[in-house]
Amino acid sequence: MKKSFLSLFFLSFIGLSQLLAQDFQPKSSAQLFHELQKLNFLGNVLYVAAHPDDENTRLISYLNHELHAQTSYLSLTRGDGGQNLIGTEIRELLGVLRTQELLAARQIDGGSQYFSRANDFGFSKNPEETLAIWDREKVLSDMVDRIRKLRPDVIINRFDHRTPGSTHGHHTSSAILSTEAFKLAGQSDSSPNKGVTEQAWQASRQFFNTSWWFYGSETAFDQATKNGLISLDVGVYYPHLGVSNNEIASQASSQHLCQGFGRLNKRGSEMEYLELIQGSAATQNNIFSGIDTSWNRISEGAAIGAILEPLSEDFNFKNPAAHLHDLMNAYRLIQNIEDPFWRAQKTKQIKALIIGVAGIHLSYETTVAYAAPGDKFSASMGVLVRNSEDFRLENLTLEGPHTPIEDSKASRLLPNKTHQKNFQITLAAKAIPSNPYWLNETPSLGMYQVSDPSLIGAPNSAAALLASVKLSFKGDFIDFEVPLVHRYAKPDKGELWEPFTVAPRLSVEMEQDVVLFSDSAPKEILVRVTAMTKNVTGDVSIELPKDWKMSPASHSFNLLEKGSSQVFGFELSAPSKEQELSVKAIATSKKIKHDQELITIAYDHIPTQRVLRPATAKWVKLNIKKQQDKVGYLMGAGDKIPESLSAIGYEVTLLDPNSLGSQDLSSFKAVILGIRTLNVHPELSLQKDKLLAYVKRGGVLISQYNTASRNGDNQVSIAPYPIQLSRDRVTKEAAPVTFLDPKHPVLQYPNPISNKDFEGWVQERGLYFPNAWDPAYTPILEMNDPGESPKQGSLLVASYGKGSFVYTGLSFFRELPAGVPGAYKLFSNLISIPASIDRDPIKD
Repeated sequence: MKKSFLSLFFLSFIGLSQLLAQDFQPKSSAQLFHELQKLNFLGNVLYVAAHPDDENTRLISYLNHELHAQTSYLSLTRGDGGQNLIGTEIRELLGVLRTQELLAARQIDGGSQYFSRANDFGFSKNPEETLAIWDREKVLSDMVDRIRKLRPDVIINRFDHRTPGSTHGHHTSSAILSTEAFKLAGQSDSSPNKGVTEQAWQASRQFFNTSWWFYGSETAFDQATKNGLISLDVGVYYPHLGVSNNEIASQASSQHLCQGFGRLNKRGSEMEYLELIQGSAATQNNIFSGIDTSWNRISEGAAIGAILEPLSEDFNFKNPAAHLHDLMNAYRLIQNIEDPFWRAQKTKQIKALIIGVAGIHLSYETTVAYAAPGDKFSASMGVLVRNSEDFRLENLTLEGPHTPIEDSKASRLLPNKTHQKNFQITLAAKAIPSNPYWLNETPSLGMYQVSDPSLIGAPNSAAALLASVKLSFKGDFIDFEVPLVHRYAKPDKGELWEPFTVAPRLSVEMEQDVVLFSDSAPKEILVRVTAMTKNVTGDVSIELPKDWKMSPASHSFNLLEKGSSQVFGFELSAPSKEQELSVKAIATSKKIKHDQELITIAYDHIPTQRVLRPATAKWVKLNIKKQQDKVGYLMGAGDKIPESLSAIGYEVTLLDPNSLGSQDLSSFKAVILGIRTLNVHPELSLQKDKLLAYVKRGGVLISQYNTASRNGDNQVSIAPYPIQLSRDRVTKEAAPVTFLDPKHPVLQYPNPISNKDFEGWVQERGLYFPNAWDPAYTPILEMNDPGESPKQGSLLVASYGKGSFVYTGLSFFRELPAGVPGAYKLFSNLISIPASIDRDPIKD
């Protein structure tokens, strides 16, 4: 992913960037002045919604930059059930990616980020379904606990709790639970998460962030009375930053790249509206009306305000370090605040301001990205003070799963001279490998399991290794924690960094997530063993039930270098009956079993992430009939269908949409368009004649789902006859399916399809079904969610010349990688539509 120049400008200009470096970034005087304003504002806001990309970055940025409120976004899920526009990560890996995109957005708009334990299980049409799958009480408990931790004066819901069924069930559920949590958080007898005791907190008021979307159209909203609504112009321009609020917000929301949220910057006046749901009324469009947000809010605040408030009136932009003495005096007083909440919040803020004003740069880095238990590696700690002569390094402690390292020798820090110390670190033999904490235990469909209550809701796991640095300024002490990172450079990218992680000694990977045994022939199964340290020996095998035969029983390995790997083949013979099973690969070294795969998620717009997941695969004995055909595949937003088709014997060629005009398609039995291909490659419509000429000569063209747009242009551009897309979908994966034309070849050849083939589907039946089409199409299936009208647009087939065109909204992109036997049979039938099918005349 290439960052635009403007994106880099914002990341370096708006606050402390997690993306560009691990340590405290130098800040301009304008940024430091903004931080001083936030320090002098004692007010908090919590924004609540369901997913990454639900948040209103315009409002979050406005609350942070214009009102100077500490603003947090609580996303109930990590977005695991969405689609991925930039890669193949889905489910829990997609959740890791979207978590980091949220954190990148918050680094720009200035908010903080939190979550609940709710697992995004996919689209839900109503809150009843959602709250039957989520553990309602646990999610509510997480929200109550987070409100008590953050003490928001104002809570803002993104969605309307009064309109179930009008939007995603997760959306409405977030609002329903938020309105309940607003009350429960203030009741001392309500039950937060076990093991976490937070003082009851009652927010002053709660709003619904309404907009034209909830009125059906912009025209309807413009004509609606706004009586009783608070209106905020969030298009304000910040001269001291040189950007408008909407520019900041656009850059923040553009971090959601895997959901296709990259967008143009917006400028100019724009209104946001808030409707009071409960709590005290606000006056004069002031969401904090009646709330003391000055230092007078706390008993010790008068003395602190007496120091800090004059600095806002007479800030020294030319030499911010002139305020160091006053800031250190205020820091000392803040340490004496009795209320632990305000003490912690204001300590964090003033530390960031002091380090920025003094131009302090702290770096704890290593040349390795990871190390395994028992490994030795070097690390360095650097301290640089650029704007002051009065700081000393008093103490340095390295913390983590290693022998404690402490350097208590005090040192004077010379101005603009890096004070660096080098260390040799040996990880403990029993060091626990790093992993996103919410993935350490097996989740349910609707909930992540987190045993440690103190972790619930945190965006990330704690850093693997930390340096605690204690500095002094004229006798006053101030300490900081700095995470260990791997810092490096690439010639074509410049400086890069990623969090240092503890890796297992071995990573074990089943090279295919799903293996299909489609006939009686033995199949070679490949297992990769990768050393995450030097000199690892052992053996690897696969756990199997007795009716499966494997040769050999195990392989020995000897991996000498860190990062080296070997791939081992096992010949497997499946039993004759159809069945599905989960198998695990295990590598044993020094009597220790390793059964996890280390996965790297690397994109330019987020820090590299490493995730451990079980080294398992799903094996399916599938009695399927198919032709040994060649197929061409045009990739869209990214899916694993090409690999899935290859697994049952198809020869799959990936086609380039940019060179399709010169591609000879005649050798392919079918040409398949991946999910969202027409959304991702709209220029493909220019190749309509080429594609339809292929169909006319006898080919099969299969177009998988595309999303309906909001501008009404919902025609499938490459279809031979009109197809109108909609937002119709069937989210119940077990929804009954009716065969509209049971004798149609798609349901008969070469595999007879029955209702049994629609058993075991995952997450949904399908999405974005057409709701209108030309009579030339034959609808094959009918299905619907409970209480809804039947939908017939999930699978449409039309003859065109000697060939066939297929449009399907069925979620094959989920079902094939999940190894659903019936989905394979049906997809094989689509590829194999016979030339003998009755043909309608071409109408164009």
